[in-house]
Amino acid sequence: DLVHWRQVGNVQQRHHSAHFDEPRHGDGVYAPSIRHHDGTYYVYYGDPDFGIVMSKAPHPEGPWSEPKLIVEAKGWIDPTPLWDDDGQAYLIHAYAKSRAGVNSLLVLHRMSPDGERLLDEGTVIYDGTLDNPIIEGPKFYKRNGYYYIFSPAGSVPMGWETVLRSRDIYGPYETRKVFAQGRTPVNGPHQGAWVELESGESWFLHFQDEGSYGRILHLNPMTWTEDGWPVIGLDPDGDGVGEPVLRHHLPETAAPAGFVAQLTSDEFDVETDSDADQAQGQERGLSPQWRWHANWRQEWFSLNARPGHLRLHAVATSQGASNLVTMPNTLTQRFPDREFTVTAKFDLSGLQEGDMAGFGVTGDNYATLELARAAQGYAISSITRYQARGTAIRQVLAQEVVDAANVFLRIEVKDGPLCDLSYSLDGRTFIPMARGFKASKLRWVGASVGLYATTSRPAAGGHLDVDWVRFQYTPQNPM
Repeated sequence: DLVHWRQVGNVQQRHHSAHFDEPRHGDGVYAPSIRHHDGTYYVYYGDPDFGIVMSKAPHPEGPWSEPKLIVEAKGWIDPTPLWDDDGQAYLIHAYAKSRAGVNSLLVLHRMSPDGERLLDEGTVIYDGTLDNPIIEGPKFYKRNGYYYIFSPAGSVPMGWETVLRSRDIYGPYETRKVFAQGRTPVNGPHQGAWVELESGESWFLHFQDEGSYGRILHLNPMTWTEDGWPVIGLDPDGDGVGEPVLRHHLPETAAPAGFVAQLTSDEFDVETDSDADQAQGQERGLSPQWRWHANWRQEWFSLNARPGHLRLHAVATSQGASNLVTMPNTLTQRFPDREFTVTAKFDLSGLQEGDMAGFGVTGDNYATLELARAAQGYAISSITRYQARGTAIRQVLAQEVVDAANVFLRIEVKDGPLCDLSYSLDGRTFIPMARGFKASKLRWVGASVGLYATTSRPAAGGHLDVDWVRFQYTPQNPM
């Protein structure tokens, strides 16, 4: 029903290039577009350093084909396809100035009907330099004989939504500003897509840049004027430029989904697909909400080694073991709400001398509770590092030594986002180690919580066992 979402998988498990075997924060997948055509689901995205990538599947759950680079290009982003009434396929994209040297242009290509290759060099069909600077993120549609392109312009934090339309796919295109922040707190409204339901209702999905919270999905009603222009949100002054709604009735669907809990908490106890798989040593995969900082390797983790636990192996990395953000084997989830508490239970008995493991808040600045063997017991250190992608040195704020191998670590996030980090030996009484750490985004991606295990030894070290990770939310303050 466009409100209650359930994650059913991931389109790709790894990035398409070994370039991503190391962390490339803010690079890779830009602005995917999903389309259904002739019984097949397609996802296209632009990688500004490589080109346009496509994957397809018979069902949204997959299996998705191996991502295919359909054209090599520098700075091509935000692709979206259109299959016309005569079967001819097209693809439109924008430019990232950081790589291409230009922006504010929308380029149209003819594409093979199977969606796997471009047939020409492309034609610039719109230049927004003067009226719609930094226009990007196009979404392509056809309605009542008109071609429509929905595109944000004016920058991510301060922009608006422009719609272009023409009777000819190559233009010329009329333009109209149809959606902006107005008097609301929803800045930007950016990178949107129109969805039409079986009921005939039109809705518009877009994001809002919330800095440390990342890019937050919004849903707004959409209507059509008598002369065929969309108006998104509400238009209280009747000027044709809508503004976001903060509350609205749900979309009209035949079978509303009702509340669906996000995939966040993990008990790590899902059974293997079959006893035969386990007997053959096939490793279970992680639940789809988890993300690694780089293309993952099987030697980093196991769900089979100790059933009911996630085992993180303490492996040496080329970046060394001192920086949570630059380690490829950091396992993360983005902040799921404005306020939440996440607690994890750990068994430290597998750690060896020189190993470091922990639980923290990642971003350009980060804070973590780090775990290591001590002369007697285990050390829990509170560590911060600012400008983590730079040369700043990490700081140890506090350290406690405990004699128990089982510990609970907790991150409490309050609106801001301000983070308190604490530990417990019994899961009930938590001892503060850091208060009021302000989380930051990681380049243009929001903050995350992360697990990791690494070692300062040249060879692999021991391991950290994670029994569970549990998120709790503030019910009255959903994102």
